[in-house]
Amino acid sequence: MKEKNKLLTIGQFAALHGINKKTLMWYDEIGLFRPAFIHPENGYRFYSYHQSSLLETILMLRELDVSISEIQDFVKHRSARTLKCLLDEKIAELDEKLDHLKAVRKTLCGHRQSMETLLTMDLSEIYLVQKEESCLVTVDLNRDTSYDRAVEMIVAKTREYGLRSLHDASYGTMIPVESLLRGEYNDYCCLFIEIPFSIQKAGLHIQPCGTCLRTFFRGGWEEMSAKYEKIFTYTREHGLEPAGFSYEKILNETVTDHAEDYIVQIEIPVRR
Repeated sequence: MKEKNKLLTIGQFAALHGINKKTLMWYDEIGLFRPAFIHPENGYRFYSYHQSSLLETILMLRELDVSISEIQDFVKHRSARTLKCLLDEKIAELDEKLDHLKAVRKTLCGHRQSMETLLTMDLSEIYLVQKEESCLVTVDLNRDTSYDRAVEMIVAKTREYGLRSLHDASYGTMIPVESLLRGEYNDYCCLFIEIPFSIQKAGLHIQPCGTCLRTFFRGGWEEMSAKYEKIFTYTREHGLEPAGFSYEKILNETVTDHAEDYIVQIEIPVRR
């Protein structure tokens, strides 16, 4: 234990904590962290092992992006209370960043799944899949809603629900199944934004879990009616009842500039 009372050179102390000697020299220059001893003849800096805990605290705070001025204030008024308050604040900020990164990861996984789907799908096939429940933010539309107005409403919704930008989520359009069965194939009622994180707010639309019909479409919008007619022929032949809404989402908007090449994923909840 006597070794703990031995002074360490600046190089030894820097190596012990995995930092550069220049960092210790700078901390000394700004009065943040001073050596235990400076040789009066050659000016060499020496550090005590017992200074390690304070240095590690400073390094931890720097890793948390705490400013030098905040750390200097903490060092001057160091106590359990001041450190707890500072850590409480930084943990809350870190939790917010982690939540955002989890949401971004979920969105990226969704985009990757879309790319995998593009590489393996058959445009002529209709699939039955099991869908997990998802929360959607919706923006009401009608036939008189202009494109500019729709964009304004989407931007407002992304801010209201804490999305930093549109690329933080996936989005698409909804048509009531009742409208489709009446042959009203352009009766879009909502834009939807799929929230990639847990949220408890009123007014969310729940895309239900359970069996869902999924198929894909490429072509002009005037050809969409033929696709829906094929879908409803399939449901009748297989004893399925479509319900709720049809959820349309463009899968390849990020990899093509041509609207005529868009591939739309169509999902409709069904029950027997």
